[in-house]
Order: sequence, then structure tokens, then C-alpha cells
Amino acid sequence: MNKLISIGVSLLILLQGANIHLKDLVELGDLVEHYQFHNKEYGDSFMVFVSKHYGELKASHSEKHKEEQKDHEKLPFQHQSHCSIQHVFVVDSDNYITSDSEIPLVAKGNFHYQISYFLVWEDGPFQPPRHT
Repeated sequence: MNKLISIGVSLLILLQGANIHLKDLVELGDLVEHYQFHNKEYGDSFMVFVSKHYGELKASHSEKHKEEQKDHEKLPFQHQSHCSIQHVFVVDSDNYITSDSEIPLVAKGNFHYQISYFLVWEDGPFQPPRHT
């Protein structure tokens, strides 16, 4: 079940990233039907059909065939979306690098050191070798 949910969410993110809505997927049948109509009536290939409805020839095709306007409105991928993000940078004349604030110095440390008077080397196992 987790795999199915993961695949579903991944497909949703993929389709939303490509700006494909669920409505577009439902309208794919109308696209195929309208393409078959163009193929029979005008002998258009699929690339010419796409150009007439989504590309360069869209304006001229819409002007010549106004009776097909209702069919054109049913086609998928007709929505327009625009997303803009504006960044504003304000440059101020103040110099932020130099500052009048002082860094406080810590006078006392948070440590304590006591000198050990115990000599490890005196009469213990750690003696240098002797020459006899």
C-alpha cells in the first residue's frame, strides 16, 4: 500500500511540475477525436494538427474555422498559467563591514591548573637504561 501511495504522489508531482492537470488527462479523448476529424476532413498529419491547435498556425486556423470553436475549447492543454517571482535588492550607502561595537574580552578563564609535584621518573618502573 505504501508503494502505491508513493507512486501516486510521485506521478502527481511529475504532472504538476509539467503543468498537466487532471482535467487535461480526461480531455485526451476529445483530442484524439478532433485529430481524427482533421485527418479525414483536411488530411492533416499529427504534427500539422498540433501546430494548428497549439503552435504557429493556431491564429490562422481559429480565424478560418470559427465553426469549430466549441470543439477547440474542449481540447486539453488550453489553460494559461504564469508564475513570477520578483526579487528586490536595496543597496544602502551605510558600510556594514565596519562596526562600532566592541568584542568583550574574557579576563578570567574557566579552567584551573595545579602543578603536580609527583615525579613519575624518580624511583619507579620508568627509569632510563643504565650502563654497568
